[in-house]
Amino acid sequence: MTSVALGLALLVAGTGLAQADAMRVRGTVVGFDGSLLTVKTRDGSLDAIKLAAGWKVSGVANASIKDIKPGDFLGIASVPKADGGSGALEVVIFPAALKGTGEGDRAWDLQPNSRMTNGTVADVTDINGRAVTLTYDNGQTKKIAIPDNTPVVTFATATQADLKPGATVFVNAERQGDGTLSSSRVVVGNNGVVPPM
Repeated sequence: MTSVALGLALLVAGTGLAQADAMRVRGTVVGFDGSLLTVKTRDGSLDAIKLAAGWKVSGVANASIKDIKPGDFLGIASVPKADGGSGALEVVIFPAALKGTGEGDRAWDLQPNSRMTNGTVADVTDINGRAVTLTYDNGQTKKIAIPDNTPVVTFATATQADLKPGATVFVNAERQGDGTLSSSRVVVGNNGVVPPM
């Protein structure tokens, strides 16, 4: 389970890739032959991703907003709210062994103006909905409201058999010098749960 979690954590954190060449591929599986994954992206284009030797596949499982407590390490994609502050688009609860993975706040591309914040929960409030205060990078803090309908997930196992046509995937890929895409990890929706990242 730790290797599954680590792989997914690296995907959410966006670490382990040359940032200038990194891109996130979100979409549905069109084809898979064991070493090449073809994905129809959200904009309707097709991306062929070469899977590196020893590549891994992970899944996600539903969790509850009520599972979040002080001391947990989360990855939250959020956008600015009209009335100030930030509102969550999705939440990933990391296992305790991976606390600190990808810690920080960075631009994210789930929606326009979105950011990914990986940090430790310092405070949870339930006034006018649930909100958390995350701490990261030597004491910086960010308060994020989490609407009740926000997808909250944790880690799960998956197999290559889950990469069937129509399955939803999230892949942190690296664009090579020749323009092709490669990756060593795929997150796939299985058991009715899709990757919200």
